[in-house]
Amino acid sequence: MKLLRYGPRGAEKPGMLDPIGEIRDLSAVVADIAGDMLSDMKPLQDLDPYSLPKVEGAPRLGPCVGGTGKFMCIGLNYADHAEESGMTVPSEPVLFMKATSAICGPNDPIVIPRGSTKTDWEVELGVVIGTTAKHVSEGEALDHVAGYCVINDVSERAFQLERQGQWSKGKSCDNFGQTGPWLVTRDEIEDPQDLSMWLKVNGTMMQDGSTQTMVYGVAHLVSYLSQFFTLHPGDIISTGTPPGVGMGLTPPRYLRSGDVVELGISGLGQQRQDCINDV
Repeated sequence: MKLLRYGPRGAEKPGMLDPIGEIRDLSAVVADIAGDMLSDMKPLQDLDPYSLPKVEGAPRLGPCVGGTGKFMCIGLNYADHAEESGMTVPSEPVLFMKATSAICGPNDPIVIPRGSTKTDWEVELGVVIGTTAKHVSEGEALDHVAGYCVINDVSERAFQLERQGQWSKGKSCDNFGQTGPWLVTRDEIEDPQDLSMWLKVNGTMMQDGSTQTMVYGVAHLVSYLSQFFTLHPGDIISTGTPPGVGMGLTPPRYLRSGDVVELGISGLGQQRQDCINDV
């Protein structure tokens, strides 16, 4: 299934994409694509999408999962991205948190913060937790996954790397976490370690990679994180980015107001964002 949330920010309704790509309203079936409903989606699997009301027009798409408690991110999880960043491949996953207030819809704008000089892009595979996971083994880790989505882990490199403290200040600005368009349920993705991913800026390909080259795969990451804290339904793990970010170019290239960013992952859909300045 491809599940989604649509409507004004903060008032999104649950929806489902039918086989011909039209949005169907799930409001009469579930309150939201969030929380406990992610733990048992069998009632949705038995639905005939064509029996649901069709959503007319082209509504705004919100983040494909609501009520996220933790937005966990993995740094330097592609060896070639670590190299372009001038950093070594970590001996275990590098973990940081992105504020949940950064989460927005897949086509909501990238808001370049005040004082920013180095706003950057990062296409990433997002993993959405479906059932509570604590101290799970790598072999059982994927059983706790509800599904997968596209994430743009937008980053302000000066805030992240040139200011004191942790990476979070460069990762958590408003609209720095485009998520969606869909939550694609686990049963539709045969192998999360075999997905092509790409990102363009103003029509020019910047990132062209695959989850095959992750240092630490999805099962390892879910298991690893669950050793430190409980993962709850709706939590998101953003699993790292392949090479081609602006920071790694010669000379570096960063986003400016008026730029257009497009990105996607095979089977998980695409995003498009206009870059605008914060006001």
